[in-house]
Amino acid sequence: MNSFEWLVALRYLRAKKKEGFISLITFISIAGVAVGVMALIVVIAVMAGFENHLRTKILGITAHVIVRSYNNSFDDVKVLEKKIKDIKLPEGNRFNRFIDELFGRPSNIRVTAITPFVYIQALLSTGSAVSGALIRGVDPNSVSKVISIGEVVSGEGLSALKDYEPGTPAPILIGKQLAKSLGLFVGENIQIIIPTGTISPIGMLPKIRTVHVVGIISTGMYEYDASLAFIPIKAAQELMGLDNKIQGLEMKVSDIYGADKIAKAIQEKLGFPFWVTDWQRMSRNLFSALKLEKLAMFIILTLIVLVAAFNIISTLIMTVMEKNKDIAILKAIGATDKQILRIFIYNGFLVGLIGTLIGTISGISICELLKKYKFIKIPQDVYYTNTLPILLNTSDVIIIATSAILIF
Repeated sequence: MNSFEWLVALRYLRAKKKEGFISLITFISIAGVAVGVMALIVVIAVMAGFENHLRTKILGITAHVIVRSYNNSFDDVKVLEKKIKDIKLPEGNRFNRFIDELFGRPSNIRVTAITPFVYIQALLSTGSAVSGALIRGVDPNSVSKVISIGEVVSGEGLSALKDYEPGTPAPILIGKQLAKSLGLFVGENIQIIIPTGTISPIGMLPKIRTVHVVGIISTGMYEYDASLAFIPIKAAQELMGLDNKIQGLEMKVSDIYGADKIAKAIQEKLGFPFWVTDWQRMSRNLFSALKLEKLAMFIILTLIVLVAAFNIISTLIMTVMEKNKDIAILKAIGATDKQILRIFIYNGFLVGLIGTLIGTISGISICELLKKYKFIKIPQDVYYTNTLPILLNTSDVIIIATSAILIF
Protein backbone atom coordinates (compact mmCIF):
# COMPACT_ATOMS: atom_id res chain seq x y z
CA MET A 1 0.00 0.00 0.00
CA ASN A 2 1.52 3.32 -1.10
CA SER A 3 1.67 5.94 1.70
CA PHE A 4 1.80 8.65 -0.99
CA GLU A 5 -1.75 7.82 -2.12
CA TRP A 6 -3.08 7.84 1.44
CA LEU A 7 -1.29 11.13 2.17
CA VAL A 8 -2.91 12.86 -0.81
CA ALA A 9 -6.31 11.31 -0.01
CA LEU A 10 -6.10 12.64 3.56
CA ARG A 11 -5.07 16.05 2.23
CA TYR A 12 -8.13 16.19 -0.04
CA LEU A 13 -10.41 15.70 2.95
CA ARG A 14 -9.48 19.22 4.04
CA ALA A 15 -10.42 21.60 1.27
CA LYS A 16 -8.92 25.06 0.89
CA LYS A 17 -10.96 28.17 1.71
CA LYS A 18 -11.77 28.78 -1.94
CA GLU A 19 -13.07 25.19 -2.13
CA GLY A 20 -15.58 25.66 0.71
CA PHE A 21 -18.43 24.13 -1.29
CA ILE A 22 -16.51 20.86 -1.73
CA SER A 23 -15.77 20.85 2.00
CA LEU A 24 -19.46 21.35 2.78
CA ILE A 25 -20.48 18.49 0.46
CA THR A 26 -17.88 16.23 2.11
CA PHE A 27 -19.25 17.15 5.55
CA ILE A 28 -22.81 16.39 4.39
CA SER A 29 -21.65 13.02 3.03
CA ILE A 30 -20.03 12.13 6.36
CA ALA A 31 -23.14 13.29 8.22
CA GLY A 32 -25.37 11.21 5.94
CA VAL A 33 -23.38 8.06 6.61
CA ALA A 34 -23.27 8.80 10.35
CA VAL A 35 -27.04 9.35 10.57
CA GLY A 36 -27.76 6.15 8.62
CA VAL A 37 -25.46 4.00 10.76
CA MET A 38 -26.69 5.63 13.99
CA ALA A 39 -30.36 5.06 13.06
CA LEU A 40 -29.63 1.47 12.11
CA ILE A 41 -27.89 0.72 15.41
CA VAL A 42 -30.61 2.36 17.54
CA VAL A 43 -33.52 0.73 15.69
CA ILE A 44 -31.95 -2.74 15.70
CA ALA A 45 -31.11 -2.34 19.43
CA VAL A 46 -34.73 -1.37 20.18
CA MET A 47 -36.12 -4.29 18.17
CA ALA A 48 -33.67 -6.71 19.80
CA GLY A 49 -34.72 -5.25 23.17
CA PHE A 50 -38.40 -5.86 22.42
CA GLU A 51 -37.66 -9.42 21.29
CA ASN A 52 -35.58 -10.13 24.39
CA HIS A 53 -38.16 -8.52 26.70
CA LEU A 54 -40.98 -10.54 25.17
CA ARG A 55 -38.90 -13.73 25.29
CA THR A 56 -38.14 -13.10 28.98
CA LYS A 57 -41.83 -12.55 29.72
CA ILE A 58 -42.87 -15.70 27.87
CA LEU A 59 -40.09 -17.85 29.36
CA GLY A 60 -40.97 -16.51 32.79
CA ILE A 61 -44.30 -18.34 32.72
CA THR A 62 -43.51 -21.01 30.08
CA ALA A 63 -41.00 -23.81 30.59
CA HIS A 64 -38.11 -24.31 28.17
CA VAL A 65 -39.11 -27.92 27.45
CA ILE A 66 -42.38 -29.77 28.18
CA VAL A 67 -42.94 -33.54 28.23
CA ARG A 68 -46.51 -34.82 27.88
CA SER A 69 -48.18 -38.15 27.10
CA TYR A 70 -50.72 -39.24 24.50
CA ASN A 71 -52.37 -41.13 27.39
CA ASN A 72 -53.07 -37.72 29.04
CA SER A 73 -51.50 -38.77 32.37
CA PHE A 74 -48.65 -40.95 33.62
CA ASP A 75 -46.76 -41.97 36.74
CA ASP A 76 -43.21 -43.26 37.43
CA VAL A 77 -42.14 -39.62 37.66
CA LYS A 78 -38.86 -40.33 39.47
CA VAL A 79 -37.79 -42.86 36.81
CA LEU A 80 -38.57 -40.41 34.00
CA GLU A 81 -36.73 -37.58 35.74
CA LYS A 82 -33.62 -39.75 36.12
CA LYS A 83 -33.73 -40.73 32.43
CA ILE A 84 -34.03 -37.08 31.40
CA LYS A 85 -31.24 -35.86 33.68
CA ASP A 86 -28.92 -38.61 32.41
CA ILE A 87 -29.15 -37.31 28.85
CA LYS A 88 -25.79 -35.96 27.68
CA LEU A 89 -25.71 -34.15 24.36
CA PRO A 90 -22.49 -34.59 22.34
CA GLU A 91 -20.27 -31.54 22.22
CA GLY A 92 -20.10 -29.62 18.96
CA ASN A 93 -16.95 -29.22 16.87
CA ARG A 94 -14.12 -26.87 17.79
CA PHE A 95 -15.71 -23.92 15.97
CA ASN A 96 -19.04 -24.39 17.76
CA ARG A 97 -17.29 -24.62 21.12
CA PHE A 98 -15.41 -21.39 20.31
CA ILE A 99 -18.69 -19.62 19.47
CA ASP A 100 -20.26 -20.93 22.70
CA GLU A 101 -17.35 -19.61 24.75
CA LEU A 102 -17.37 -16.27 22.88
CA PHE A 103 -21.04 -15.65 23.69
CA GLY A 104 -20.84 -17.17 27.17
CA ARG A 105 -23.05 -20.16 26.36
CA PRO A 106 -22.44 -23.58 27.92
CA SER A 107 -21.15 -26.15 25.44
CA ASN A 108 -23.03 -29.00 27.12
CA ILE A 109 -26.78 -28.45 27.00
CA ARG A 110 -28.48 -30.15 29.90
CA VAL A 111 -31.67 -30.10 31.96
CA THR A 112 -31.09 -28.09 35.14
CA ALA A 113 -34.51 -28.39 36.83
CA ILE A 114 -37.74 -30.41 36.46
CA THR A 115 -41.21 -29.91 37.93
CA PRO A 116 -44.46 -31.86 37.43
CA PHE A 117 -47.78 -30.24 36.53
CA VAL A 118 -51.48 -30.87 35.95
CA TYR A 119 -53.54 -28.68 33.61
CA ILE A 120 -57.23 -28.02 34.30
CA GLN A 121 -59.45 -26.14 31.88
CA ALA A 122 -62.34 -24.95 33.99
CA LEU A 123 -64.72 -22.18 34.92
CA LEU A 124 -64.19 -19.97 37.94
CA SER A 125 -67.37 -18.72 39.54
CA THR A 126 -68.02 -16.25 42.33
CA GLY A 127 -71.79 -16.60 42.12
CA SER A 128 -72.19 -13.23 40.42
CA ALA A 129 -69.50 -13.65 37.74
CA VAL A 130 -68.04 -16.55 35.74
CA SER A 131 -64.85 -16.72 33.69
CA GLY A 132 -62.89 -19.46 31.92
CA ALA A 133 -59.40 -20.18 33.22
CA LEU A 134 -56.41 -22.45 32.72
CA ILE A 135 -55.61 -23.73 36.19
CA ARG A 136 -52.16 -25.18 36.67
CA GLY A 137 -51.55 -27.66 39.44
CA VAL A 138 -47.92 -27.14 40.45
CA ASP A 139 -45.46 -28.46 42.98
CA PRO A 140 -44.69 -25.39 45.15
CA ASN A 141 -41.32 -26.89 46.15
CA SER A 142 -39.90 -27.18 42.62
CA VAL A 143 -41.93 -24.97 40.28
CA SER A 144 -39.95 -21.80 41.10
CA LYS A 145 -36.78 -23.49 39.77
CA VAL A 146 -38.37 -23.86 36.32
CA ILE A 147 -40.79 -20.93 35.84
CA SER A 148 -41.67 -17.65 37.47
CA ILE A 149 -45.29 -17.02 38.42
CA GLY A 150 -44.69 -13.28 38.23
CA GLU A 151 -45.01 -10.50 40.77
CA VAL A 152 -47.29 -10.90 43.77
CA VAL A 153 -49.69 -7.94 43.66
CA SER A 154 -51.43 -8.73 46.94
CA GLY A 155 -51.55 -11.61 49.41
CA GLU A 156 -48.97 -14.41 49.36
CA GLY A 157 -46.97 -16.22 46.71
CA LEU A 158 -46.01 -19.85 46.10
CA SER A 159 -45.26 -20.42 49.78
CA ALA A 160 -49.02 -20.27 50.50
CA LEU A 161 -49.59 -23.33 48.27
CA LYS A 162 -47.47 -25.47 50.61
CA ASP A 163 -50.07 -25.22 53.38
CA TYR A 164 -52.72 -27.30 51.60
CA GLU A 165 -54.43 -30.00 53.64
CA PRO A 166 -56.64 -32.56 51.80
CA GLY A 167 -60.31 -32.07 52.60
CA THR A 168 -59.99 -28.29 53.02
CA PRO A 169 -60.49 -25.55 50.38
CA ALA A 170 -57.32 -25.52 48.28
CA PRO A 171 -55.30 -22.28 48.13
CA ILE A 172 -55.26 -20.62 44.70
CA LEU A 173 -53.12 -17.88 43.13
CA ILE A 174 -55.03 -15.97 40.47
CA GLY A 175 -53.96 -13.56 37.69
CA LYS A 176 -54.56 -9.86 38.23
CA GLN A 177 -56.85 -9.35 35.21
CA LEU A 178 -58.77 -12.55 35.97
CA ALA A 179 -59.32 -11.38 39.54
CA LYS A 180 -60.49 -8.01 38.26
CA SER A 181 -63.01 -9.55 35.83
CA LEU A 182 -64.41 -11.72 38.64
CA GLY A 183 -64.32 -8.94 41.24
CA LEU A 184 -62.13 -11.07 43.52
CA PHE A 185 -59.95 -10.07 46.45
CA VAL A 186 -57.50 -11.99 48.62
CA GLY A 187 -59.25 -14.00 51.31
CA GLU A 188 -62.41 -14.78 49.32
CA ASN A 189 -63.65 -18.19 48.22
CA ILE A 190 -64.53 -19.13 44.64
CA GLN A 191 -65.77 -22.27 42.89
CA ILE A 192 -63.90 -24.29 40.27
CA ILE A 193 -66.37 -25.88 37.85
CA ILE A 194 -65.20 -28.73 35.62
CA PRO A 195 -67.72 -29.79 32.94
CA THR A 196 -66.69 -33.48 32.94
CA GLY A 197 -67.93 -34.80 36.26
CA THR A 198 -70.08 -37.76 37.31
CA ILE A 199 -72.86 -39.36 35.28
CA SER A 200 -76.35 -39.25 36.86
CA PRO A 201 -79.89 -40.12 35.72
CA ILE A 202 -80.30 -36.52 34.57
CA GLY A 203 -77.02 -36.46 32.66
CA MET A 204 -73.45 -35.39 33.32
CA LEU A 205 -73.03 -33.42 36.53
CA PRO A 206 -70.06 -31.05 36.64
CA LYS A 207 -67.49 -31.20 39.42
CA ILE A 208 -67.57 -28.18 41.69
CA ARG A 209 -64.86 -27.46 44.24
CA THR A 210 -64.39 -24.47 46.51
CA VAL A 211 -60.94 -22.85 46.64
CA HIS A 212 -59.55 -20.00 48.72
CA VAL A 213 -57.80 -17.02 47.08
CA VAL A 214 -54.47 -16.55 48.86
CA GLY A 215 -52.73 -14.27 46.36
CA ILE A 216 -53.14 -12.16 43.23
CA ILE A 217 -50.22 -12.23 40.78
CA SER A 218 -49.13 -10.35 37.66
CA THR A 219 -46.87 -11.74 34.93
CA GLY A 220 -46.84 -8.42 33.04
CA MET A 221 -48.67 -9.96 30.05
CA TYR A 222 -52.41 -9.44 29.74
CA GLU A 223 -53.09 -12.81 28.06
CA TYR A 224 -51.60 -14.70 31.00
CA ASP A 225 -52.98 -12.45 33.74
CA ALA A 226 -56.50 -12.81 32.30
CA SER A 227 -56.54 -16.63 32.22
CA LEU A 228 -53.98 -18.22 34.55
CA ALA A 229 -54.37 -19.57 38.09
CA PHE A 230 -52.20 -21.86 40.24
CA ILE A 231 -53.20 -24.46 42.82
CA PRO A 232 -51.18 -27.18 44.61
CA ILE A 233 -50.62 -30.25 42.43
CA LYS A 234 -52.17 -32.51 45.09
CA ALA A 235 -55.42 -30.52 44.89
CA ALA A 236 -55.36 -30.68 41.07
CA GLN A 237 -54.81 -34.47 41.15
CA GLU A 238 -57.77 -34.89 43.51
CA LEU A 239 -59.95 -32.65 41.37
CA MET A 240 -59.10 -34.57 38.17
CA GLY A 241 -59.17 -38.00 39.83
CA LEU A 242 -55.56 -38.74 38.90
CA ASP A 243 -54.39 -40.22 42.24
CA ASN A 244 -50.59 -39.78 42.07
CA LYS A 245 -50.40 -39.37 38.29
CA ILE A 246 -49.38 -36.17 36.54
CA GLN A 247 -50.09 -34.75 33.09
CA GLY A 248 -46.61 -33.55 32.23
CA LEU A 249 -43.13 -32.42 33.20
CA GLU A 250 -41.78 -28.90 32.73
CA MET A 251 -38.04 -28.40 32.40
CA LYS A 252 -35.46 -25.66 32.48
CA VAL A 253 -32.32 -26.10 30.35
CA SER A 254 -28.88 -24.56 30.60
CA ASP A 255 -29.13 -22.84 27.19
CA ILE A 256 -32.53 -21.64 25.95
CA TYR A 257 -31.30 -21.68 22.34
CA GLY A 258 -30.45 -25.36 22.64
CA ALA A 259 -33.90 -26.32 23.96
CA ASP A 260 -34.89 -27.82 20.60
CA LYS A 261 -31.81 -30.10 20.60
CA ILE A 262 -32.40 -31.43 24.09
CA ALA A 263 -36.14 -31.80 23.38
CA LYS A 264 -35.26 -34.02 20.42
CA ALA A 265 -32.86 -36.06 22.57
CA ILE A 266 -35.53 -36.51 25.27
CA GLN A 267 -38.08 -37.59 22.66
CA GLU A 268 -35.69 -40.21 21.28
CA LYS A 269 -34.94 -41.59 24.75
CA LEU A 270 -38.51 -41.68 26.12
CA GLY A 271 -40.24 -42.70 22.89
CA PHE A 272 -43.96 -43.40 22.56
CA PRO A 273 -46.41 -42.53 24.20
CA PHE A 274 -44.53 -39.39 25.24
CA TRP A 275 -44.24 -36.29 23.10
CA VAL A 276 -41.86 -33.41 23.76
CA THR A 277 -42.02 -29.78 22.73
CA ASP A 278 -39.88 -26.73 23.41
CA TRP A 279 -40.52 -23.01 23.81
CA GLN A 280 -39.22 -22.19 20.31
CA ARG A 281 -41.79 -24.49 18.72
CA MET A 282 -44.61 -23.21 20.92
CA SER A 283 -43.85 -19.55 20.10
CA ARG A 284 -42.47 -20.08 16.58
CA ASN A 285 -44.92 -17.79 14.77
CA LEU A 286 -44.39 -14.89 17.16
CA PHE A 287 -40.59 -14.93 17.13
CA SER A 288 -40.45 -15.63 13.38
CA ALA A 289 -42.52 -12.48 12.85
CA LEU A 290 -40.19 -10.49 15.10
CA LYS A 291 -37.11 -11.72 13.22
CA LEU A 292 -38.74 -10.88 9.90
CA GLU A 293 -39.53 -7.35 11.12
CA LYS A 294 -35.95 -6.95 12.35
CA LEU A 295 -34.58 -8.07 8.97
CA ALA A 296 -36.99 -5.75 7.12
CA MET A 297 -35.92 -2.76 9.24
CA PHE A 298 -32.26 -3.64 8.67
CA ILE A 299 -32.78 -3.67 4.89
CA ILE A 300 -34.83 -0.45 4.87
CA LEU A 301 -32.36 1.48 7.00
CA THR A 302 -29.42 0.09 5.03
CA LEU A 303 -30.91 1.93 2.05
CA ILE A 304 -30.23 5.17 3.95
CA VAL A 305 -26.56 4.21 4.09
CA LEU A 306 -26.72 3.32 0.39
CA VAL A 307 -28.09 6.79 -0.40
CA ALA A 308 -25.19 8.26 1.57
CA ALA A 309 -22.82 6.13 -0.53
CA PHE A 310 -24.24 7.66 -3.73
CA ASN A 311 -23.76 11.05 -2.11
CA ILE A 312 -20.08 10.18 -1.60
CA ILE A 313 -19.81 9.24 -5.29
CA SER A 314 -21.22 12.61 -6.33
CA THR A 315 -18.79 14.31 -3.93
CA LEU A 316 -15.86 12.45 -5.50
CA ILE A 317 -16.97 13.44 -9.01
CA MET A 318 -17.06 17.11 -7.96
CA THR A 319 -13.68 16.73 -6.24
CA VAL A 320 -12.15 15.25 -9.40
CA MET A 321 -13.51 18.15 -11.45
CA GLU A 322 -12.14 20.63 -8.90
CA LYS A 323 -8.73 18.95 -8.71
CA ASN A 324 -8.01 18.64 -12.44
CA LYS A 325 -4.98 20.93 -12.12
CA ASP A 326 -3.66 18.89 -9.17
CA ILE A 327 -4.17 15.70 -11.18
CA ALA A 328 -2.18 17.16 -14.07
CA ILE A 329 0.70 18.06 -11.71
CA LEU A 330 0.64 14.57 -10.13
CA LYS A 331 0.81 12.93 -13.56
CA ALA A 332 3.63 15.29 -14.54
CA ILE A 333 5.74 14.14 -11.58
CA GLY A 334 5.17 10.48 -12.42
CA ALA A 335 1.89 9.39 -10.83
CA THR A 336 0.08 6.72 -12.85
CA ASP A 337 -3.63 6.65 -13.66
CA LYS A 338 -4.11 3.75 -11.22
CA GLN A 339 -2.43 5.72 -8.42
CA ILE A 340 -4.65 8.73 -9.05
CA LEU A 341 -7.71 6.48 -9.13
CA ARG A 342 -6.69 4.94 -5.82
CA ILE A 343 -6.26 8.42 -4.30
CA PHE A 344 -9.94 9.22 -4.88
CA ILE A 345 -11.07 5.71 -3.92
CA TYR A 346 -9.22 6.10 -0.62
CA ASN A 347 -10.74 9.55 -0.22
CA GLY A 348 -14.26 8.14 -0.58
CA PHE A 349 -13.41 5.22 1.72
CA LEU A 350 -12.15 7.64 4.38
CA VAL A 351 -15.37 9.66 4.16
CA GLY A 352 -17.39 6.45 4.63
CA LEU A 353 -15.11 5.19 7.42
CA ILE A 354 -15.28 8.46 9.36
CA GLY A 355 -19.06 8.59 8.96
CA THR A 356 -19.36 4.95 10.08
CA LEU A 357 -17.20 5.58 13.16
CA ILE A 358 -19.15 8.69 14.12
CA GLY A 359 -22.47 6.90 13.52
CA THR A 360 -21.38 3.84 15.50
CA ILE A 361 -20.23 5.92 18.47
CA SER A 362 -23.37 8.07 18.33
CA GLY A 363 -25.65 5.02 18.04
CA ILE A 364 -24.00 3.26 21.00
CA SER A 365 -24.15 6.49 23.04
CA ILE A 366 -27.86 7.00 22.34
CA CYS A 367 -28.58 3.37 23.24
CA GLU A 368 -26.70 3.72 26.53
CA LEU A 369 -28.59 6.95 27.32
CA LEU A 370 -31.94 5.31 26.54
CA LYS A 371 -30.98 2.32 28.67
CA LYS A 372 -29.85 4.43 31.62
CA TYR A 373 -32.34 7.30 31.76
CA LYS A 374 -35.42 5.68 30.12
CA PHE A 375 -36.80 9.05 29.01
CA ILE A 376 -39.00 7.65 26.21
CA LYS A 377 -42.28 6.31 27.64
CA ILE A 378 -44.62 3.91 25.82
CA PRO A 379 -48.04 2.47 26.81
CA GLN A 380 -47.42 -0.55 29.03
CA ASP A 381 -50.77 -2.23 28.31
CA VAL A 382 -49.78 -2.49 24.63
CA TYR A 383 -46.03 -3.25 24.74
CA TYR A 384 -45.73 -5.00 28.16
CA THR A 385 -43.23 -2.35 29.28
CA ASN A 386 -43.42 1.40 29.94
CA THR A 387 -40.04 2.30 28.45
CA LEU A 388 -38.14 1.39 25.30
CA PRO A 389 -36.26 -1.87 25.95
CA ILE A 390 -32.70 -1.66 24.62
CA LEU A 391 -30.49 -4.65 23.87
CA LEU A 392 -27.25 -3.69 22.17
CA ASN A 393 -25.58 -6.85 20.91
CA THR A 394 -21.90 -6.60 19.99
CA SER A 395 -22.55 -8.86 17.00
CA ASP A 396 -25.27 -6.50 15.69
CA VAL A 397 -22.95 -3.48 15.95
CA ILE A 398 -20.15 -5.34 14.14
CA ILE A 399 -22.51 -6.49 11.36
CA ILE A 400 -23.93 -2.97 10.88
CA ALA A 401 -20.51 -1.26 10.87
CA THR A 402 -19.03 -3.90 8.54
CA SER A 403 -22.00 -3.70 6.17
CA ALA A 404 -21.68 0.09 6.01
CA ILE A 405 -17.94 -0.06 5.27
CA LEU A 406 -18.45 -2.76 2.62
CA ILE A 407 -20.99 -0.52 0.86
CA PHE A 408 -18.32 2.14 0.49
